[in-house]
Amino acid sequence: MPELPEVETVRRGLQPVMEGARIVTAEARRGDLRFPFQPDFAKRLQGQTVTGLGRRAKYLLADLGSGDVLLMHLGMSGSFRVIKPEHEETPGEFHYPRGKDSVHDHVVFHMSSGADIVFNDPRRFGFMKIIGRGEIEREPHLKDLGPEPLGNEFDAAMLARACVGKKTSLKAALLDQRVVAGLGNIYVCEALFRAHLSPRRLAATLATKKGEPTDHARRLVEAIHTVLNEAIRAGGSSLRDHRQTSGELGYFQHSFQVYDREGEPCRTDGCEGVVKRFVQNGRSTFWCPKCQR
Repeated sequence: MPELPEVETVRRGLQPVMEGARIVTAEARRGDLRFPFQPDFAKRLQGQTVTGLGRRAKYLLADLGSGDVLLMHLGMSGSFRVIKPEHEETPGEFHYPRGKDSVHDHVVFHMSSGADIVFNDPRRFGFMKIIGRGEIEREPHLKDLGPEPLGNEFDAAMLARACVGKKTSLKAALLDQRVVAGLGNIYVCEALFRAHLSPRRLAATLATKKGEPTDHARRLVEAIHTVLNEAIRAGGSSLRDHRQTSGELGYFQHSFQVYDREGEPCRTDGCEGVVKRFVQNGRSTFWCPKCQR
């Protein structure tokens, strides 16, 4: 599933062709994706201007002139591509080359600029839902999300407070979207490696008994910021499907320090360890047992 850097890459690619443009017509070519479309889904979008395109964790949010918000999630295989007038490709293709898997083109937005924005989703784990702006705080998919890891509020003190007394592993805590929103398996493994912290370490060790951040918490927050910003600049990680909105592959996978590097030498200077893999909470965890403590 795309993580924060991949979804942010999509947002930045779609923003120039969606913001300020009007949805002339919207097509829902089937009745459902992960969930059924609302009965008036296409009608509520028709004629609406997209006044802003934002992201919350792994969700895209398009603000509409009506006061509604179009909530979008890519699921496992969801993709956007943008087709300009006269069939000219434009920044906006996220996963699949144009013309491939078109049978899975399930939603199309025909924009006032003449461009078409197509959502393709072979596995149909993505979804779209229209909600009122005033309902955002009560929306089930959003209401329990923790802080944005790249937001101004997210710092060592906030992370420490969220982990006080937690008996779960540090990795499990970071994957909990209520603790911090948008992180997934890849970037948690990479951040823990850069902070030299074991994924098996108790989450509670990020805080003192008084709830103040330890040095571990400070190192981890810095590592999270660094990894996410580098991944966004690289256009995300392309392991199976992901492409940048230009149609190019993301290339952060070439910067992985531990993820998917089982059996390879640790890249920490002076460390003679070897990257190991073990299953943790049903997911593969990659780490260096020698320098991650």
